Amino acid sequence: MAQNRQATVNRKTKETDITLALDIDGEGKAEVSTGIGFLDHMLEGFAKHGFFNLKLQCKGDLYVDGHHTAEDCGIVLGTAIKQAVGDKAGIKRYGSFTLPMDDALVTCAVDLCGRPYLNYGLKFDVPSIGYLQTELIKEFFYAVSYTAGMNIHLVQMAGENSHHITEAAFKAFAKALDEATLYDSRISGQLSTKGVI
Repeated sequence: MAQNRQATVNRKTKETDITLALDIDGEGKAEVSTGIGFLDHMLEGFAKHGFFNLKLQCKGDLYVDGHHTAEDCGIVLGTAIKQAVGDKAGIKRYGSFTLPMDDALVTCAVDLCGRPYLNYGLKFDVPSIGYLQTELIKEFFYAVSYTAGMNIHLVQMAGENSHHITEAAFKAFAKALDEATLYDSRISGQLSTKGVI
């Protein structure tokens, strides 16, 4: 079983310049700077509640809008997750968590199956939270699912406050991913009847 589940990813385009370091087996430490305060807050919560160590620096074309920054941060995080979990031998593969955040209640379920799929059920009544457009939350999770090669289901069961809904989603995702990446001594190789994930 892997002992060093870490990844460092650099991505530079005409729109963003990103460096990300991820340690799956961390303590929840985060150093995040994307230029979008609310996105920083969500990623810090993701790291803290998933017990991941995360360093993320992003310089994006925020003079255009936040789209490239949010999407590309998702691309880089998904890439790092894929690299850090490696061949997935011995891990639980699946994880789910239902997280309450005051009025909001969100379930996230994930499968580190090698196939991208996002089922997105978050609903917002406002166009932005701070300087993050709410439509970019879906773009972020889609980018993570696609580059990590994982199923992500986000189901909102309750909630009116957009901040609470989003925070519940990011924290539920963190808890579900933490569960999916845990080792289980009963698992030999990869948890798949195909013999490969």
